Amino acid sequence: MRIDLFRQFLQLFVHPTFWVTGVAWLSACLLKVGILKFRTGRYQWKRFFGTGGMPSSHTAFASGLTVSIGASEGFTSAVFGLALGLTILTAVDATGLRRAAGFQAERINQMMAELYRGRRIRPPMLKETLGHTLPEVLGGAILGALVAFLLYPVKP
Repeated sequence: MRIDLFRQFLQLFVHPTFWVTGVAWLSACLLKVGILKFRTGRYQWKRFFGTGGMPSSHTAFASGLTVSIGASEGFTSAVFGLALGLTILTAVDATGLRRAAGFQAERINQMMAELYRGRRIRPPMLKETLGHTLPEVLGGAILGALVAFLLYPVKP
């Protein structure tokens, strides 16, 4: 029983959907670092795993997964609908709640800087790049779908 379960688990690593989502996420992270290099003139590798920025790696992952599921299970299947709903939820969360939280962190950091001006002790800064703009999310969605269309094997 455990051997069968282990074999099924290993099948995950050879399924095309696994590779498509991984490549979509990795592509978005590398592209984000490349775009920042172009804009600032230096590599910012800490942003590779960071939130925010162009393109959205979370959305690229989700849209790559969704298109892969559509290619695998059919674009009219229930599991595709579920994946599409989760992708939309990911995109809405990135442009809504997480973006608003980033704006709040920015304002709190400004207030704390004014409050502690002239003092030797400084409070830790809150992370401000939490969410995404609509173009960043759309860029991630397009990138993920493109990776899925390019990498997912076509059925005869």
